[in-house]
Amino acid sequence: MLVATGQRKTTRRLWVHGPTADIVLGWCWLPIAVLVHSVEANLTAVQSIMGVIFLISFAHQPLTLGLVYGDPAQRSAHPRLYRWAPWIAFALIVIGLNVSLTTIALMAGLWNAEHTLMQRYGVMRIYGRKAGDDHGRIEKPMLIAWLIAGIAYLGGYVNLQRMVHKLGFGGTNARSVGLLAGLTSLSRVLFWIAALVGLVFVARWWKAERRLGLAASRPKHWYALGTAGLVIAVMVDPIAGIAGYVAAHAIEYFAVVHSSLRKRSDAAPVATVTRTPARRLAVYAAYFAAIGALVYFSRSRFDGRVYAFAVLFFGALHILYDGFVWKLRRPAVAASLGITSS
Repeated sequence: MLVATGQRKTTRRLWVHGPTADIVLGWCWLPIAVLVHSVEANLTAVQSIMGVIFLISFAHQPLTLGLVYGDPAQRSAHPRLYRWAPWIAFALIVIGLNVSLTTIALMAGLWNAEHTLMQRYGVMRIYGRKAGDDHGRIEKPMLIAWLIAGIAYLGGYVNLQRMVHKLGFGGTNARSVGLLAGLTSLSRVLFWIAALVGLVFVARWWKAERRLGLAASRPKHWYALGTAGLVIAVMVDPIAGIAGYVAAHAIEYFAVVHSSLRKRSDAAPVATVTRTPARRLAVYAAYFAAIGALVYFSRSRFDGRVYAFAVLFFGALHILYDGFVWKLRRPAVAASLGITSS
């Protein structure tokens, strides 16, 4: 009985939240994609769902600022970056909004697509570190190839005008996506190259995983399969797939941040203020109230330009800062995610 109990504890440590929760999170895009697919004939329903999804997506971005500016250790690790990045982002976005909003929107969309997939790479590395593997050198290019294949497929084989209309994109976003329509031939060639490269990396990755032992990597395999399914869903049904892609990223980020805060025991303000369940609930309530107020007032004034600025500003800092906040090589970060091995 003691052996069985020990085995269960060892197995559970390979997961982030637990087997059921992790599988649900890794595949949370699926019910969202199925829902959107089921109502695609109803343009109003699709655009309403996408409006909620984009709101949730925006809401997760400012969380990163709390993790940075509420943690003296984090700030001291990169003081110049955290001091000057907001001002530089502010200036660049103001310039971009006055020069070419279409180009800024396209760049932001592609950057977010890459960032979303790299978040999934980060979660795969959490599982990998828990299992004791070092397969990141294979997994990162593998996921990048998947992302390029997915985007190239959209540009080469999908009616983009119909897609942006159903998604409810405004004029600027529609024009930015429309820029891909002029690259159809190039996109098709790029898709087949990326698909082939992706398959080569999949074969290399699976060979490495088998050498390590499949049982230890089972949590990561579930997650990798969910990631592959998500990319395929974007190609099979772009509208439903993109809905799942955007929503899953935000949902997973909320879950990872919650898990990290729940396990932190240091004296940083962000850890202290979220130490207990009651405190976390109060902080979450205040946070979402602030996000709701920001969205309401920014969208109702200045023809939505303030809201566009807020999305770009918080999005840029979120993507930039995430690369420094979640470094698994830092013992404190690894411990907050349940990684105890070196």
